[in-house]
Amino acid sequence: MVINHFQGNESSPRCIITTMNTKKDEKVILRTLKDWGKVLLLMLDEAIVIAVILLILFFLGVEITLPIKIGAGVLFFIFIFVRHVAVIPSFHRKQVTGREGMIGEHGRVVKPLTPTGVISIHGEYWNAKSVDDDIDVDENVEIVGVDGLLLRVKRESV
Repeated sequence: MVINHFQGNESSPRCIITTMNTKKDEKVILRTLKDWGKVLLLMLDEAIVIAVILLILFFLGVEITLPIKIGAGVLFFIFIFVRHVAVIPSFHRKQVTGREGMIGEHGRVVKPLTPTGVISIHGEYWNAKSVDDDIDVDENVEIVGVDGLLLRVKRESV
């Protein structure tokens, strides 16, 4: 349970007790577990490289004391762990490349969309089809979908 305190009106404070949404909590826990699974999977290659290096040193007869191995391993693990934890937020950002990255972008009509024509986005010309009615030259449009190399667009909301 979570207790939320707030001022209900100017004369008396009120206290409301709410329960956490268990479905939402389960989603957050599942998402966190998936994220850490990805991080551990990303760390696997570094662990393999360290094992190979230690194996090569062993076969070459290079003697490294146990405290140095443990200290170096812990420092390296912390370094790699912190580096990968910085990556977790990127798992949830909007994709900015490919088909998904185009959706929501804004462009300008170069050849009238009746219903197909050409638009310009970031200096590139794209074939486009209006999902609304016809759109004239120099009007701003927003991409709402991608069908191969044809963009589906609508008039930009003002």
